[in-house]
Amino acid sequence: MLILVIGQGAREHAITHTLQQDLNVEVICAPGNPGIAQIAKIASVDINDISAVVELAKKHNPDLVVIGPEAPLVAGLGDELRSAGFLVFGPSKAAAALEGSKAFAKEIMQAAGVPTADSKFCQTVPEARAALELFGAPYVVKDDGLAAGKGVVVTDDFDAAVAHAMVCIDSRDGGAVVIEEFLDGPEVSLFGVSDGTTIVPLTPAQDFKRVGDNDQGPNTGGMGAYSPLPWAPENFVAEVTKTILQPMIIEMNRRGTPFVGLLFAGLAVTSRGVRVIEFNARFGDPETQVVLARLNSSLSDLLMAASSGKLSSLPELQWKPESAVTVVMAAKGYPDSPVSGAAISGIDQAQNQGSLVYHAGTKINEADELLVNGGRVLSVTALGSDLAVARTHAYAGVERIRFDGEHHRSDIALKAALGEIRLGDHS
Repeated sequence: MLILVIGQGAREHAITHTLQQDLNVEVICAPGNPGIAQIAKIASVDINDISAVVELAKKHNPDLVVIGPEAPLVAGLGDELRSAGFLVFGPSKAAAALEGSKAFAKEIMQAAGVPTADSKFCQTVPEARAALELFGAPYVVKDDGLAAGKGVVVTDDFDAAVAHAMVCIDSRDGGAVVIEEFLDGPEVSLFGVSDGTTIVPLTPAQDFKRVGDNDQGPNTGGMGAYSPLPWAPENFVAEVTKTILQPMIIEMNRRGTPFVGLLFAGLAVTSRGVRVIEFNARFGDPETQVVLARLNSSLSDLLMAASSGKLSSLPELQWKPESAVTVVMAAKGYPDSPVSGAAISGIDQAQNQGSLVYHAGTKINEADELLVNGGRVLSVTALGSDLAVARTHAYAGVERIRFDGEHHRSDIALKAALGEIRLGDHS
């Protein structure tokens, strides 16, 4: 089986690595990265050039195309590939609007009866000010469109909230923001694989958005993650599937825009029950790294079943009993002004001691040196008998890798490992 994976980050590296564990699976990743190039074929393509991606698929004729990033999905890459006759794991443009527009997602949630935060859609700064005053602090301001994981500001500073709203509204034609009530309680990421009618939940994870320890500093694309969640309520996954994931799939199907692909629910476990923070239309990063590290079933079988409408006949997914932790190693200046160009060393040593090192922002120069080429540079992932052991292994891998200006959080999964997370926490 030949699978074409579209993307170039740590998420696609983890997907490619996991697919390669299956027998008789060959992967081409486009455009890939230096880490992916060590385990699979790569092909050069601009993933935002839909016609170029379709031509690439025609050249290689894969049995399945897996689309990693959100921007091509929202732009309609899945539709064009399907029109060209390919089996695709990834939603249509209409279904990917669940991520492309916060306002649209709220509309679907309301129609489906899915619990979420009260909110206001604002297209002017005065509207945003009024909504912020209505909900009060902590203020939650979300860019209505795609923002690479950095479009959300949560702050007690009214002026900072207004400033972010202004930037979002002015960022593009039709720019808008969603202002909503703050949801208390720990956050959870839950992926669901759907074929348009059936949805199969994966194991839950928790990620860490803020750049600094103890959730300090600006939001990032994610600084680490862990799975499973020892503090999650009993039957958490089954309940969320019943009350959130399945109703969303039913409503999208009812509207004639079935969701085929990965529905990513960002959730808050609040004092009033589970509430949806947002939906994404693809695998999340860095949660994918820990979720797939624990998967003990065939990923290629799962994605093929979803893409061909056969999820209901798939055997129940199996999960490794071990815990998984991933720590993101970031570039100097990330997230505001990341600096590229630093030489990277020590990856082989980290891998030799058992870590999975997924590349996100790296490149090879003419002298065949591995260099920093982005904000989030590497995701160091490890398994362990419990979260404490997995943390020890992941951070041991981090300590073996060096590049100038590198920084990472030191508290990924720490509270969970110590049993300190309680429902009602704000972290």
